[in-house]
Amino acid sequence: MERTRIYAAAEAPCCDEREVHEDKVRFVHENMPSEDDLYDLAELFKAFGDSTRIRILFALFEADICVTNVSQSAISHQLRLLKQAGLVNGRREGKQIIYYLADEHVRTIIAMGLEHINE
Repeated sequence: MERTRIYAAAEAPCCDEREVHEDKVRFVHENMPSEDDLYDLAELFKAFGDSTRIRILFALFEADICVTNVSQSAISHQLRLLKQAGLVNGRREGKQIIYYLADEHVRTIIAMGLEHINE
């Protein structure tokens, strides 16, 4: 898999001319999500920033899972973060809490991420 080269600031390609495209800048500003939405989006992507959480999500693709089926101390914290991010939900069944994907968007986000890294 080929990775994009990260340029040092001095090496980064840029335009030779300094021209402000006011119509494009205005369009971007008018269509930019709110600061709250941008913050929430950044927080959502942070939830995907840990391979343990990604493993949990992949497990939940296959089946709803109870924490007692896995190492509770290692997983409980990660599940709490995923739940706070709105990526998983839990339902009580007797003394157990069964975790499951919040919705199909979670599966789509992961699938698109995999597709992107495998290009």
